[in-house]
Amino acid sequence: MSDCLFCRIASGQIPATLLHDDEQCVSFADINPQAPFHALVIPRRHIATLNDLHAADEPLIGHLLRVAAQVAKAGGVAESGWRASFNTNREGGQVVWHVHLHVLGGRQMGWPPG
Repeated sequence: MSDCLFCRIASGQIPATLLHDDEQCVSFADINPQAPFHALVIPRRHIATLNDLHAADEPLIGHLLRVAAQVAKAGGVAESGWRASFNTNREGGQVVWHVHLHVLGGRQMGWPPG
């Protein structure tokens, strides 16, 4: 989608320092970090929300989670602990309509999240 911010990052139209880059997804630092370490992992293919996933997308979502663990390790937060979070739709906190996995670490996470 030409007007999707994350599609434009994934395609290289908008520059970003990538933490991970493969055929299925990319990862980069969040521009509005909510923790000392805050990265996003996004699929290259546009999927607006988790509600739009199909059974055929299960391997992709598993891949995003595996990449999140790699990004957390590279970011130095794997051993101390980190959080993975998908926000879905407005009340779930989603503000960019492209599935993205938040990887947060570097501080104690509270529960429930705010």
